[in-house]
Amino acid sequence: MADFYQILGVPRDADSDTLKRAYRKLARQYHPDINKDPGAEEKFKEIGRAYEVLADENSRSRYDQFGEAGLGGAAGMPDMGDMGGFADLFETFFNGFGGQSPQGGRSQRRGPQQGDDLRYDLNIDFKQAIFGEQREIKIPHLEICEICRGSGARKGTGPTNCSTCGGSGQVRRATRTPFGNFTQVAECPTCGGVGQIISDPCSNCSGNGVKQVRKKLRINIPAGVDTGTKLRVSGEGNAGLKGGPSGDLYVFIKVKKDSKLTREGINIYSEISISYLQAILGDTVQIDTVDGKVDLEIPGGTQPNSILTLDNKGVPRLGNPVARGNHDVSIKVKLPTRINEDERKLLENLALHYSSQNKNANSGLFTKFFGKDS
Repeated sequence: MADFYQILGVPRDADSDTLKRAYRKLARQYHPDINKDPGAEEKFKEIGRAYEVLADENSRSRYDQFGEAGLGGAAGMPDMGDMGGFADLFETFFNGFGGQSPQGGRSQRRGPQQGDDLRYDLNIDFKQAIFGEQREIKIPHLEICEICRGSGARKGTGPTNCSTCGGSGQVRRATRTPFGNFTQVAECPTCGGVGQIISDPCSNCSGNGVKQVRKKLRINIPAGVDTGTKLRVSGEGNAGLKGGPSGDLYVFIKVKKDSKLTREGINIYSEISISYLQAILGDTVQIDTVDGKVDLEIPGGTQPNSILTLDNKGVPRLGNPVARGNHDVSIKVKLPTRINEDERKLLENLALHYSSQNKNANSGLFTKFFGKDS
């Protein structure tokens, strides 16, 4: 019997990468769909058998020690229990989208396949999330090749029946075991179970039937979205194969923080600082809201850390933009660290007046707020 190393044209100490390169080169050269010379088909099968044995560490070790007698199968037939199956071996090296099949053509999966869904991460400003808007984005995705119209074959040609399986997509192999002979049906390793291959692939899409393009899309961002909101754009994912539907595009929203406003659900929070006189006497101040600057009434006698609420100035409820949350404003009161003599006298008179009316409850009011050394 021919030596497997000689069949692949590699030394006996060849590593896995060397084996793989030699196998691919010879498989393309002798595949019967490409090579019509007499004996090419037998040579192709011989190359596949040699590589299948040498690519597996355990079977290679037994072959090096005992030759084909150590493999446990009939001559020229793989031991499926030890090898894991011819189809599994091919799938390991040639699987994946647009992967090259051993004979140099493109294999195609059976039946229509839906395209993959895509994810797009979109950063938007704080107020854009509040009120929504339309945005134009560019996404790279797969579209049906306009030259071959998705067939993957050069214009004017088409897929041909796989000569390895005769178009059935399956191969049968006999296995001899101590318990008798068994016939195993497996997926054809050449065409991947499809029964057809593309010998003359389309040059525009390299036989894939689809091609990557960058597409402009206008998407509608609804009012009330927040970080983590996921928008689905139907049919804008990757194109399907063999007439299958396209996948969907999912836009994941991330909202930038605002320097003055904080959001919690549908409510907005902010804080302002006012003077102690404004807190005592009351005032009207302008504050920033998502609707712009608005007037906020500070009632007289407002206490530090009080919360004043602006109704319906919060975030529109997602899916119901008419309903809005509130804007809560936390009040910080600033006390002066130094006052002049005139201010001191006025405050002392106020404190004395206030203390005389509320002696028991409010004695030492001036000292409490301003200290002896202010």
